[in-house]
Amino acid sequence: MLPFMSPLAGKIIWLIGVIGWFVIRYPHDRRSRRTAKTRRDVGPREFFSLAVSTLGLGIVPAIYVFAGLPRFADYPFSIFQAIAGAAVFGFALWLFYRTHKDLGRNWSVTLEVRDEHKLVTNGVYNRVRHPMYSAFWLWALAQAIVLPNWFAGLAGLVGFGTLFFLRVGNEEKMMADTFGDEYRDYMKRTARIIPGIY
Repeated sequence: MLPFMSPLAGKIIWLIGVIGWFVIRYPHDRRSRRTAKTRRDVGPREFFSLAVSTLGLGIVPAIYVFAGLPRFADYPFSIFQAIAGAAVFGFALWLFYRTHKDLGRNWSVTLEVRDEHKLVTNGVYNRVRHPMYSAFWLWALAQAIVLPNWFAGLAGLVGFGTLFFLRVGNEEKMMADTFGDEYRDYMKRTARIIPGIY
């Protein structure tokens, strides 16, 4: 029989993860706002995908964490979920930190090409083209593990999955238009999300 525990533990893990995400991103977001852009793609599709992702990774789980809703979707929470979810969240935050560090001034929330933008292929970008998306997939997986509610737990996978599949093709096209053969060669030797697989 699995040793069960209070869902509060999972909620605390999720909250720590969100706070960690904010602490990592905040200084980069401030710097990004001050960096000149030469090209932006912030149309309705981008706005929709960001909104759905925010709903799935932020708003829906926050409603569950703070209000316990929707209660009909709750299920028992085991200590193994707490341990596995914390480990996945920890790795997601580490990868999230590394992607921001490796990108430096080239990072932005939306699809943008910065002034003096450089193609980053070192660090965690050496084998994966989109390690920040890898980090968000891990966050969504951790959320599904640590929040013992079918609706709130899986909302992150649906929300971020929507953003990923609506955006990644456009992002790669923008990079290919900007960097030409340099980016196309980079695409040939790297995976999108998981090294050696996808």
